[in-house]
Amino acid sequence: MKTISRALVSVSDKTGIEGFARRLSSHGIEILSTGGTAKVLTEAGLVVQEVSDFTGFPEILDGRVKTLHPLVHGGILAIRDNPAHAEQVAAHSIRPIDIVVVNLYPFERTVSAQDVKAHDAIENIDIGGPSMLRSAAKNFHDVAVVVDPADYDRVADEMDELNGTLSLATRLDLARTAFDHTARYDRAIADFLANRVTATATGGELAVAAGEELPPKLELALRRKSVLRYGENPHQTAALYVDGAPRGVAGAEQLQGKELSYNNILDLDAAWSLIGEFEDTACAIIKHTNPCGAAIGRTVLQAYQRALETDPTSAFGSIIAFNRTVDADAATALAELFVEAIVAPSYSDEAKEIFRRKKNLRVMRVSARDESQPELEVRRVSGGILVQQRDTGRVRLEDLRTVTERKPTFEEMRALLFAWSVVKHVKSNAIVYAIDGQLAGVGAGQTSRIDSARIGAEKARLPIAGSVLASDAFFPFRDGLDAAAAHGVTAVIQPGGSVRDEETIAAANEHRMAMVFTGMRHFKH
Repeated sequence: MKTISRALVSVSDKTGIEGFARRLSSHGIEILSTGGTAKVLTEAGLVVQEVSDFTGFPEILDGRVKTLHPLVHGGILAIRDNPAHAEQVAAHSIRPIDIVVVNLYPFERTVSAQDVKAHDAIENIDIGGPSMLRSAAKNFHDVAVVVDPADYDRVADEMDELNGTLSLATRLDLARTAFDHTARYDRAIADFLANRVTATATGGELAVAAGEELPPKLELALRRKSVLRYGENPHQTAALYVDGAPRGVAGAEQLQGKELSYNNILDLDAAWSLIGEFEDTACAIIKHTNPCGAAIGRTVLQAYQRALETDPTSAFGSIIAFNRTVDADAATALAELFVEAIVAPSYSDEAKEIFRRKKNLRVMRVSARDESQPELEVRRVSGGILVQQRDTGRVRLEDLRTVTERKPTFEEMRALLFAWSVVKHVKSNAIVYAIDGQLAGVGAGQTSRIDSARIGAEKARLPIAGSVLASDAFFPFRDGLDAAAAHGVTAVIQPGGSVRDEETIAAANEHRMAMVFTGMRHFKH
């Protein structure tokens, strides 16, 4: 085991640094530090030596040069068992630095501000930090490097167990994390300079633009979170990768249950995306990424019961999502049905206890999603990838245009808006029937819209007569309207935009149906 006698601690994110430095110090490790970190540690009562005192050279250029010094990098990069290195270290009075605890200026947070100035962004490009991280990571045989505050406890725990040392396996793992961190950091800087910074014609000024929605160059830096048992089918391998801080379904906390499968994760994402459409208390039931039940209710239990009424047969083995805390009443009802997983923002203690009796049930907790910056959707095709912004489009009441002689009633309009929220999450060609905040029937993924309309009505367990219909894209012919009328549909919501719009409007008028156009399509392939 390699002896750790000296640590260099210089962090921008000071989360947990006082406690970690105190644990390092408990092993007799000398602590070097800089600027704000040194101040925090000194005020906490720790003995700290400033790097400028260690090197005998002051910080210069407004702090741009602090740790870029041979006494620092020589102390990190020297191979301890190399006689030539040992001779040079002795000749130049270089003292070893055995653990480097560094995280970087918050460049990504800085440039995420809408009014960021080029000067501020550039000053948040860390130079000394990445240099120390790369030096320490390169020399992991002799030096430990810690960049993520989440690693503080496990590093300190192992040092406690190994009398102040760290295993080679841990140092290698920490080096991987450091190189991944610097790679992502450099990528963020390169993307910012390439996509958002421009110079004036004279070259004297820099301007920061909002940035293109789809950058000219896209590189994905993903970290494998978990290896899955298999992919969509047992002969396919699969894993879950994440692209940053845990969020959404990929960052969900699993409270109990069996390991998640590839298909579970796809369905969980579909369920969580759909439930995010509703402000009212709501439940969504998903099977093979399509909704087979959805409803709003006064309580979580009522929302679930109404959603289940849509298609109780398909709900067997489904994924069920809620946008409110799941309480004991809802949990008791859910426990009567076999489902693969439940996802919600939180659960009451009583609900958790009820679910524990079904040990295989996967219970997932997901934090609310921030949609201020839409994520990019990436899909692999042969020879490349397709990229688009996630479909966050929504329509409001004032966005709708009534195109028929009869206007929707207040109740019909509420049902139409509910149906429109659901149809967005159904595979195209998509048709849904709904009434009073409750999904009544679904026609998904058919090659013709008339077939989707027919199948949605035929599969419906709830009465279709008196319902409303939503179509994810325009009706190319009037036959869809005729079929809807034959099933007793009273109102329709669709994007409009077909060359035969007048024909479908005429059909709706003939059947005394109300119809509104959204001007927005929701294809989902």
